[in-house]
Amino acid sequence: MHNTQIPDLSADAVYASAQLTEFISEKIRENGGSIPFSQFMQLALYAPKRGYYTGGAHKIGVSGDFMTAPMLTPLFAQTLANQIKPLLMQTAANIYEFGAGTGVLAADLLNTLSGSLKNYYIIELSSELAERQQNYIQQYAPNFAHQVTWLDTLPEQFDGVLIGNEVLDAMPVERVRCAGNGQFERVCVAVENEQFIWQFKPLLDDDLFQAACKYLPKNVANYTSELHLTQYAFVRTLAEKLVRGAMIWIDYGFDYKQYYHEQRNDGTLIGHHRHHSIHDPFFRVGLTDLTAHVNFTDIAEAGVQAELDLIGYTTQANFLFNLGILDLLAAQFPQTDTPEYVKAAHAVQQLTAQHEMGELFKVIAFGRDVDVDWLGFSYGDLCHKL
Repeated sequence: MHNTQIPDLSADAVYASAQLTEFISEKIRENGGSIPFSQFMQLALYAPKRGYYTGGAHKIGVSGDFMTAPMLTPLFAQTLANQIKPLLMQTAANIYEFGAGTGVLAADLLNTLSGSLKNYYIIELSSELAERQQNYIQQYAPNFAHQVTWLDTLPEQFDGVLIGNEVLDAMPVERVRCAGNGQFERVCVAVENEQFIWQFKPLLDDDLFQAACKYLPKNVANYTSELHLTQYAFVRTLAEKLVRGAMIWIDYGFDYKQYYHEQRNDGTLIGHHRHHSIHDPFFRVGLTDLTAHVNFTDIAEAGVQAELDLIGYTTQANFLFNLGILDLLAAQFPQTDTPEYVKAAHAVQQLTAQHEMGELFKVIAFGRDVDVDWLGFSYGDLCHKL
């Protein structure tokens, strides 16, 4: 049953969702009656001109479906800049941001790192979001907008700092179910009575089967979870292209032991729609963000197997505290009885509190041929858990 407080849809939104639903249904029919869930998620999020990220509606912010850390306060980017700045000095001074959202993080980093930064590249799949980013940066970082270049394909190599905030969780995942006796089923999507339904098929893909055997408990009946082959391949590709510099990924997720705990028997797949959590991935298709938590053990292996140095893995709270977010707060708002201080302090609490973003969100970093003081991981490094 869906929350009755979720707003009604406009006629245009109803039509857009219906169009995408029919588009996916046709793909299912073309594929013999079902498609893997990963393909459904890919189409729901990225189908050309119809998907959640490609369809044109505003997704991020108060009027959208969810908020991101950079939108809460500029202190997030300013703190992150304390880690990025020494890295820029040892590289070609480029930043490459993946999935830049509304452009807030880019604008704040441009303003903070203006003297250290040569180029700021944004790799963005959504033309609507790229346009929003351009407008935002022109408005809030006008003096540095000329340093920004948008890319829709990966460059041949990277020399600088790669960053991604809430990027990995937006990539399609496979869903797999334990069928007992060490056997696994692939979770697929079919159509019945013009409605999407689950369908379970024998898991025949070797890579998926090996991943399932590696991570999923084998003795829990109907245990269902996600496998992250797309995220792994993405990070591995970037790692291989990184000739010098660093990668910093910030997202919500767990190490593999937490992720595949026997009690987490239905995985982490979730939808976000108008600031509500949606547990039905077939709800308002194309209008609901679909995400899954990140398996950071997978991400660590992707970087290490491409011969990057695994620098650190910690909670967002530890990372921001280590880099001095409280000092920045105190320096910028010396008067603690002002509305501005109260707002900023509340944002810092949201970023760092255990029951907010502080513990669930993690930061993982890799390096190649750089030698800097990685202050972000000086306390509370959790690499041993990966």
